[in-house]
Amino acid sequence: MPLTTTRTSTRPGPDWPCQVKTPGSYDWERSATKWLRELVPARYASYPALMRHTVLLARHAQIQVQHEIRVARTALQTARADLPALGLPESVIEHTIKLYAAEVLQLQHIARSIRAVTEALVGHHHGR
Repeated sequence: MPLTTTRTSTRPGPDWPCQVKTPGSYDWERSATKWLRELVPARYASYPALMRHTVLLARHAQIQVQHEIRVARTALQTARADLPALGLPESVIEHTIKLYAAEVLQLQHIARSIRAVTEALVGHHHGR
């Protein structure tokens, strides 16, 4: 009698968000929709097209995060020149610069995660 193996679900890659189930697993698209919804302003949940078409929601989330990256980079690049005029102590300015730098890295990771989810969603829909 042949041995049967159970396929274990593994995440598609290091950028795959832990909040999203593995593509092809039960309810994975719903978990993707929930995760993507958290990345866009809450008011977007009231747009039926975005909630019905997860790929469209993913596209918007990607645009949203790219905008946030630009904002964080601008804040980082201008902090040393702008923050002293606000009367902030040097220690606060240095802490703020580190915060912005960390935020840029985090947002870049989220952008890669959105791309991974989008690719899986597009692949899943094209496979139907």
